[in-house]
Amino acid sequence: MKKILTVFAVLLTIVAFSSGVMAQAPAKPAAPAATEKPKVESPKAEQQTTEVSGTVAAYEAGKAIKVKGQDKEMTFEITGDTKVNGEVKVGAKATVMYKKVGDKMIATAITIATEKKS
Repeated sequence: MKKILTVFAVLLTIVAFSSGVMAQAPAKPAAPAATEKPKVESPKAEQQTTEVSGTVAAYEAGKAIKVKGQDKEMTFEITGDTKVNGEVKVGAKATVMYKKVGDKMIATAITIATEKKS
């Protein structure tokens, strides 16, 4: 009987000390789930900025500009981020920097050529 009590006391002591050590052990962070890179909807080629020059055929402040080049007319959307240098008016010479997003052409900068005074 004395052996059983001794073994029982030893087991209780081991359990008491091991639970205290486990409570102090820092929690391991959960293994992160398999991370995937976010998919880019537009290919890199569509994110490049392109430039076109021509005559302003139509202009709607804050919305759109239509520029007529030598061979075709192009319409660009204007956003709050579009930088406009000069006074935009129909008939003015303009250079439009734009990027293609999906099927839209978004103007990033519009520069109006200044007329030389004679």
